[in-house]
Amino acid sequence: MTTTNRAPAEPSAVPTGPPPKAPYRIGRVRTVARALAVTACVPYVGLKLAWLAGSRAGIPDGSPLLDGGVVLAVGNAATVLMAGCVAVLALLLTRPWGLRVPAWLLVVPMWVASGLLLPVMTAYPLQMAVRLLGGDGGQTSGGAGDPFLDPWVFGVVYSGFIVQGIALGTLFALYAEERWGHLWQGRLRDLPRTLSSPVLRVTAVAAALVALAPGLAHLLWAAGSTAGLDEGRVAERTSDFHVLEAVNALFVAVAVAGVLLLAFRRGGRLPLRVPLVLVWAGSAQVACWGGWLSLAALVGAGDVADRPTTAMVLIYAGQMLVGIVIALPVAHLLAERAAASMPSETRSGTRA
Repeated sequence: MTTTNRAPAEPSAVPTGPPPKAPYRIGRVRTVARALAVTACVPYVGLKLAWLAGSRAGIPDGSPLLDGGVVLAVGNAATVLMAGCVAVLALLLTRPWGLRVPAWLLVVPMWVASGLLLPVMTAYPLQMAVRLLGGDGGQTSGGAGDPFLDPWVFGVVYSGFIVQGIALGTLFALYAEERWGHLWQGRLRDLPRTLSSPVLRVTAVAAALVALAPGLAHLLWAAGSTAGLDEGRVAERTSDFHVLEAVNALFVAVAVAGVLLLAFRRGGRLPLRVPLVLVWAGSAQVACWGGWLSLAALVGAGDVADRPTTAMVLIYAGQMLVGIVIALPVAHLLAERAAASMPSETRSGTRA
């Protein structure tokens, strides 16, 4: 009987751990979108910094902005910071550390950014189209008839906002699909009945009722009514004003339609992502644009004729309330789905 001597295993054959991860890559689409988002902020930030430094670029003689004082300076500084947040979001959505950011820390700023950019992205192209068709649009005067800003400023700034919105929206859609895409798979009828379902239905009905006031107000103003408007706004109404009011009314309807679909499961074969997109876009625009207008109303205008009326302030506040009331229960619904999709061990560890 012979004995076969076997050579010991090579050290390299012993497992030493998981294989190294491949280098983080974001792809050409995300690289381009990130560059566009950051670059689109430059003209706006440059203009604001120039104004903070005392420049009058784009501000004609007699403009109310020349008498803005400290309030205007604080507003310019705040909007510069907001533009900086766009650059931060673009990086967060395209870097590996962005995948570890808590959901709320990303979703809330993106929701606010959507609410402030969507009105410009939708209304400004429509305003330009109406002007080409013979509309009397113009945003170069204040309520007292004094020139406000040179026309080129609006073209530069709003074009930048549109590029920002498209770039950030693309980045967020790709990011959200990778991180949370499983939450909106399937169709509307596949949504399970949970403890939060009755709350969502009650909230949807309440939001729809409250939304009647701002929705009808914007619709009437778009149609030419002057009820509730301040004297300056009545005097300076152009086709641009009517288009913007029509867009405001549209987003109120979009938000309400989305939350009612989710609450009552109408159109069961509809992909779940459709009402979620409606709620995201509608609630963001309604809440954040309403909040922006409310803030402007609180700051107030220099001329008495330009100060928002009580009716306008209530409409803006109600608009902001509607958007928040719609967004919160839907966010809770998604949080429930996320918790249900986690392994039981992970859920137990989280509760502990």
